[in-house]
Amino acid sequence: MKTLSLHGSLPSGTTQPAPAIEAWLPDEADRNGAAIVIFPGGGYWRHAEHEGKGYAEFFAAAGYCCFVTAYRVAEGGHRHPAMLEDALAALYTVRSRAAEFGIRPNRIGVIGSSAGGHLAAHAVTAWDQYEAEVSLRPDFGILCYPVISMLGEHHHSGSAQNLHGGAPNPEQAAATSPELLVTPQTPPCFLWHTREDPVVLSMNSLVFAQALERAGVDYELHIYKTGRHGLGLDAGYDWSGLCLGWLEKILA
Repeated sequence: MKTLSLHGSLPSGTTQPAPAIEAWLPDEADRNGAAIVIFPGGGYWRHAEHEGKGYAEFFAAAGYCCFVTAYRVAEGGHRHPAMLEDALAALYTVRSRAAEFGIRPNRIGVIGSSAGGHLAAHAVTAWDQYEAEVSLRPDFGILCYPVISMLGEHHHSGSAQNLHGGAPNPEQAAATSPELLVTPQTPPCFLWHTREDPVVLSMNSLVFAQALERAGVDYELHIYKTGRHGLGLDAGYDWSGLCLGWLEKILA
């Protein structure tokens, strides 16, 4: 396995600068032709390493080329749509360079946790808001205890305020609530959450799964009883193994 620092490319309509991307590449003989673009959590304020590098090491060991994206966050004074633009710029970079990495361009997905899960959900539902020489549509989404809605009693106010620079107005909240943006063109998704999560309530995953169900989009949802927020791979149950099995099925 090797790591490689990349400078992202920008699809048209996005703003500078392009995000920094750290690639984790299995040995060429071990690559399965698929890639995962990774968005760590951190409340849209920072990046949590265990949900970036930690995931990259795990999925790269299973044959996936992984790309940890340092998307812009509120700590640096950034607001929406900078985060979404960085997510789509990372997808653009990976897909436009797929041949270089031995990746099939129709096997590129995203994973995100907490606020990074919101970014992944936003990417799988709002990819068509920008244009590029290659498709910006992720082929799958993996959402780990994701922030989803910016509306209602279940929303995570800290992520919403960091994303928008304060409490969003109803129009801003609706535009950044992925459950309202799901269409039949949304790619399949794997979601997991815990009922005990006191920070991002499990209703976030449930409302997104309901939106996928209504749109006829394939998904797999796991709600575990116990567990704090931000577990990552240290969950005490095999969500990651189930996710690998799900990926094998949808990418077959």
